[in-house]
Amino acid sequence: MTALFAAATAAARLAEVAPPWWVLAPAAVLVATLGGRAGARLGREDATRAEALEPGEIAIGTYTVRPPYADHGPPPPYESPQYQLRLTTRGMQMWERAVMLWSHPWPELRVVADGPRLRVHHEGREAGVMLLEPAGAVQEVLTIGRRYGAG
Repeated sequence: MTALFAAATAAARLAEVAPPWWVLAPAAVLVATLGGRAGARLGREDATRAEALEPGEIAIGTYTVRPPYADHGPPPPYESPQYQLRLTTRGMQMWERAVMLWSHPWPELRVVADGPRLRVHHEGREAGVMLLEPAGAVQEVLTIGRRYGAG
């Protein structure tokens, strides 16, 4: 989205100096192509996640999980975050872009706040320790978990 805004701003500045059409046309084609690719990729991710839902299951919320290593920077503006925790009426799903890493029903989970981190336990083993965004997401996950039967 930021890239599109920057391209639109640059195009507006170029329009002020009235360059010939053959200067603007390649830039417009490039911006349209990149925007279309990004939209298609995000649409495929959404479709994959929608297919993962069981009949009657509803997605409640999706939270960004900070990457486990500090060398990961924020994703480019045309990509979704690398890791996301998705809550549904049935349970919890961990996604790496369009790939589901794991999914567990609420009654089999125990979710605990550990300061700013969320600890998720499944069948007595730790399934994950996550630092969620935005701020306050851990408390929201705990509330939703309690509502749907997590320990």
